[in-house]
Amino acid sequence: MKIGTVGVIGAGQMGNGIAHVCALSGLDVILHDVDEGAIERGLATINGNLARQVAKGTIDDAARDAAMSRIRASGGLEALSACDLAIESATEEEQVKRKIFADICPVLSEHAILATNTSSISITRLAASTDRPERFMGIHFMNPVPRMELVELVRGIATDEDTFKECKGFVDHIGKKATVAEDFPAFIVNRILLPMINEAIYTLYEGVGSVEAIDTAMKLGANHPMGPLELADFIGLDTCLSIMQVLYEGLADSKYRPCPLLVKYVEAGWLGRKANRGFYDYRGEAPVPTR
Repeated sequence: MKIGTVGVIGAGQMGNGIAHVCALSGLDVILHDVDEGAIERGLATINGNLARQVAKGTIDDAARDAAMSRIRASGGLEALSACDLAIESATEEEQVKRKIFADICPVLSEHAILATNTSSISITRLAASTDRPERFMGIHFMNPVPRMELVELVRGIATDEDTFKECKGFVDHIGKKATVAEDFPAFIVNRILLPMINEAIYTLYEGVGSVEAIDTAMKLGANHPMGPLELADFIGLDTCLSIMQVLYEGLADSKYRPCPLLVKYVEAGWLGRKANRGFYDYRGEAPVPTR
């Protein structure tokens, strides 16, 4: 099957990025969100990011206009019936995702592939909550989607070979590099990345170094482009905590215990950049460490 129309469920940071790269690669996109304001913000973000690509000379105005024309916004689920591939990109909460699958499965065509952009939750378990476990796949994009080259492909125990091949072809078509991960908690990237971030938070919690000292040490001492606490703010501290909880519960190893300071920041609503406060305070002209 050739994938020509992609539905994206969720118009937030990840969803609008997925819509962006799909439309730019010539695919028709249906961008769905229950919040019409989120759709408007998502379309504005896509338009702005495409404009930056034009300014950098990576695409021209014609490509930008064509990409925007391929995206159709929809607050209703019925439009998703035209999809060959539907990608769920909602918050990293299993019950939310299960509810979305329950709502959209009756709308999707029989041949359509259903995928999730989850960064940590079991693909097998999510697939079992749908009417098409053989046509279900984990397609985990990295953030920010337009800039990051990698996509993790994760099969559930029931995912058939044709579904995998079609999803691999889709990833190749949109110009990304696929890596195949087994269906273990947090897959490859976040299995390695999030414990490192969690350990950096423990380093702060135990007073080994300040926010600025920890981030500077990892940028200059390990050649990381972004410090781990700055990166946590960029990802979203609630997302970081959710992934660590999946690792801790799924692997039953104390080394994955979320740092109490991370829990405290999330409880305070200090979720990082999206809340204007996390390990840095973003409300002024320049970010300022909060500890």
